[in-house]
Order: sequence, then structure tokens, then C-alpha cells
Amino acid sequence: MKEQLTEDKFTILVAEDDADDRFLLQAAFKENGLEGHLQFVENGVEAMEYLLSAAKHHPKLILLDLNMPKKDGREVLSELKRLPELSDIPVIIFSTTHNELEMKGCYDLGANSYIVKPDNYEKLLHIITGIHSQWLKPIVSLL
Repeated sequence: MKEQLTEDKFTILVAEDDADDRFLLQAAFKENGLEGHLQFVENGVEAMEYLLSAAKHHPKLILLDLNMPKKDGREVLSELKRLPELSDIPVIIFSTTHNELEMKGCYDLGANSYIVKPDNYEKLLHIITGIHSQWLKPIVSLL
């Protein structure tokens, strides 16, 4: 059984336009005891609106799709890394794009990690478990 995080003081922002991917991400985070910490947005404009309106309670982690309508993930990443109040939030790019130049470009813009979306749920669950261990447990221990 996965460790249940009971702290309500952190949010994970997930910017993902695909409804199926949102559903699978929610299920994988739920299996890791994190479903109550998720905030979903469907495009880059909503992501920036959320980030700018969450003045005191910025998310502790952002999972960012690259290919979204209205404003893509590259634009969101570039904007948030230029804003001092948002630039320290860890950003994990989560995309179907696995082009090395694209990956390098995201790291150059300030991404903390780049994960290519897996092709099945078991791999996704493994990835979310890794995100939980590497990125979220250290955050929760500081709360």
C-alpha cells in the first residue's frame, strides 16, 4: 500500500489538454495517495491564470504538457521562469514529443525534468511513483 500524504498545504498543477491523459494521470496520482493535491488546467492560458492568481499558495510542482491550445507549454515555461515569484517552482515537462532538440530547448528554458508520456498505464504509474519519491516526498517533509 502506498504511503498516504495527509498534508493539505501543497498543490500539484497539471497542465494537460487531453481528457484521457488527465483521467489516467488522476488515477495514477490517486494510487500514490495524491489525488487531493491535484489542480488540472486544460491549456497554457489557464495555467498562467492559475499561477498568477495563486499568490500565496503556489503549487509545489508543475506537470506541464508541451502541445496545448491557446498557449503551449514552452510559452508557459518561459513566462513562469521569468517571474521571480514563480521561477523556483519545479517544472516537469510531460509530453509525447521525444525529440532531443525539443528536450534541450525545454531544459534551456528552465525545465527541471522532461518525461516522455508512456504508452501504457503501468508505465505511467511507475513514472508517477518516481515523481512522488523524487519530487514530492522531500517537499512534504519540509511542510
